[in-house]
Amino acid sequence: MMTSSLDQDARAILLPAFDSLDFADVLDPFLGKGGCSVLIGETRAEYVARNMSQERLAAETPAVFQAVIEKLKARCPELIVAVDQEMGGIQRLQGLAPDLPELEDAAGLSDDALADRCFTTAVAARKLGVSMFLAPIADVIDGRNSWLQGRTMGPDAETVARLVSAYVKGVQRAGITAVTKHFPGFNNLDADPALVDVSLQTTRDHILANTLPFTAAIAAGTKAVMTGPAPVAAFDATNAASTSATVIALLKEQFGFKGLIVSDDLDSPATLRGQSLLETAIASLNAGAISCLSLVVRTLTPFATLS
Repeated sequence: MMTSSLDQDARAILLPAFDSLDFADVLDPFLGKGGCSVLIGETRAEYVARNMSQERLAAETPAVFQAVIEKLKARCPELIVAVDQEMGGIQRLQGLAPDLPELEDAAGLSDDALADRCFTTAVAARKLGVSMFLAPIADVIDGRNSWLQGRTMGPDAETVARLVSAYVKGVQRAGITAVTKHFPGFNNLDADPALVDVSLQTTRDHILANTLPFTAAIAAGTKAVMTGPAPVAAFDATNAASTSATVIALLKEQFGFKGLIVSDDLDSPATLRGQSLLETAIASLNAGAISCLSLVVRTLTPFATLS
């Protein structure tokens, strides 16, 4: 039986995800027992469309969104509130905060001007009660990847690195934690790892050549990095990046990252690989995915077992 302290620690590493604002009754007991994070996400349909639904846009106002978070923070003042707010991809705060610039516009801005645009969005997010963006996406897609289609910032590593750096500097200047994803980069996948057990087969040299955006994000001071949801065969053919000691060691040692390491969805088939969710969560922890404060697990199921 877990001790009180261990019981609380177990909840503190979880980032449960919800696709609507109707979660207070479920989340409240979790927060009361040590939980400290929530991911306010989107539906699968919105995720695929890369847009919030018309129904959501009509129903959610800044006042409604802010009120939900304020109620939770009354229970947990240090609550981490995360959203997907991707430049060129999913923007969960669509209609609630100024949109991030379109990629074509971003490419034409100076680094400082682009950082200022990201800062403006992040300031509005802070007023809503948000404290973490699961972004920017630093993957360089020079092959095919249905999972990240319509979400990435281009096929050129130098261009993506510039955009990533400006994004990190801008949002973190406003007090939002940037979670740069999905290390070490997934340039070419045959299927969506959220639906199929698939692996990245790109060569080691090619992968490392495409990691410039992650290097740029770390140099810009990104406070967190998210590991990917599928195995990277060149480094570890057995374990997904989020459960791979080899991949996480690469991030910490070769890239010198000292901040928070966040796993991607642990319930993805390409991450589970036939294991239970509990086994997968333990594997991620054992791989060394705790840096500074804690591992943040983006999944609901472990939370359900601990509520």
